[in-house]
Amino acid sequence: MILHTLKKRAGAAGLALAALTAGTSALAEPVDVSFYFPVAIGGPVTKIIDDMVADFQAEHPDIRVQAVYSGTYNETAAKSLTAARSGKPPAAAIMLSTEMYTLRDQDVLVPIESLVKTDEDRAWLQGFFPGFMRNSQSDGQTWGIPFQRSTSVFFWNKDAFREAGLDPERGPQTWDEVIEYAGKLTRKDEKGNVVRWGMQVPSSLTAYWLLQGYVAQNGGKIASEDGTQTYFNSPEVVEAMQFWVDLGSKHKVMRPGAIEWATTPKDFFEGRTAMMTTTTGNLTNVRTNAPFPFGVAMLPAGKQRGTPTGGGNIYLFKDATPEQQQAAFTLAKWLTSAERAAEWGIRTGYVAVRPDAWETPAMKAYVAEFPAAAVARDQLQYAVAELSTHDNQRVARLIDDNIEAALIGRKTAQQAMDDAQAESERILRRYR
Repeated sequence: MILHTLKKRAGAAGLALAALTAGTSALAEPVDVSFYFPVAIGGPVTKIIDDMVADFQAEHPDIRVQAVYSGTYNETAAKSLTAARSGKPPAAAIMLSTEMYTLRDQDVLVPIESLVKTDEDRAWLQGFFPGFMRNSQSDGQTWGIPFQRSTSVFFWNKDAFREAGLDPERGPQTWDEVIEYAGKLTRKDEKGNVVRWGMQVPSSLTAYWLLQGYVAQNGGKIASEDGTQTYFNSPEVVEAMQFWVDLGSKHKVMRPGAIEWATTPKDFFEGRTAMMTTTTGNLTNVRTNAPFPFGVAMLPAGKQRGTPTGGGNIYLFKDATPEQQQAAFTLAKWLTSAERAAEWGIRTGYVAVRPDAWETPAMKAYVAEFPAAAVARDQLQYAVAELSTHDNQRVARLIDDNIEAALIGRKTAQQAMDDAQAESERILRRYR
């Protein structure tokens, strides 16, 4: 009888141990985190993300990250929303900071504050550059975490400056100097054909972003802070649009018409333009591929300095499981820590999003070797929030279409901006 009882107890203990072991094994199973990342093509950026994900998983074996390279920013937004509506959202995705209102309208985001638990978490969240938080917060909460962020900056070919009798160490500081310098830098062959333009500003993809720089420099504002109102036909915006048009049509220092975003750096490398405005995200590209010494500076001033911020935030999705949300939050904090933000900035040219990233030994050494890397950081004091409205992709598309119409001469600057404002009013009226 006693032997039978002992066997029963031993069997019960064995079952309990088996259950405990099974529970421990279940707890040890890594949490799967899908992470949508926008790259239209493969190449160095995917390699950098792959490296960083591998480093993260080595430090966090309890989290398993699947990086999904999801096309362009717009394609990434569409895929993320489709997945969210189907009940299987990614845990995290990098989308344009300007998608904040649209994503909130779709009710797919978790506010970051709901995941902040410790003093360390709070210090991390308060540690980003204020300029990048303008497209990341609304209604007193944070909806996106700055990561792949940028401003537009000004590049010039120092050899072309020497040839034109200009100081190669000083780029144009004002709109008037842009016109003056670009005139001296424009070169024609014996038949009168332009072989090198003085200036180039791309107008495909996100033309409104480049226009917004001119608007800020002209003392204007392109939209309200709550995303419900645009000011496309205000005098400051129309004057800014006219300045851009005049570079090609009046001053003839820039190729008239639409200019492709992707080919602008290539035109710069190959000597088809002596100066260009583009994203600081092209900084590493220019440093790697320009066959001549080049300068980098803040955007030239009109009435004042000004630049829009740009780029992508990390968004976390509310319908992911609590475990996935916490794991995605851990990933986001890790990617935007001082050391990793510095690494991302050095390897890509995007702006390291936190002041403490610029105090790391790696970043200090990088800036000492390559001072141009600090231009975008220093320009943040003049930065304004990028155009961000409800139904943002439709609004951005209509202003881009009208900018192109003005640049190719199909509409005057005034008519293009009047038309853009009228269309915007129809879209945004219901949000006010």
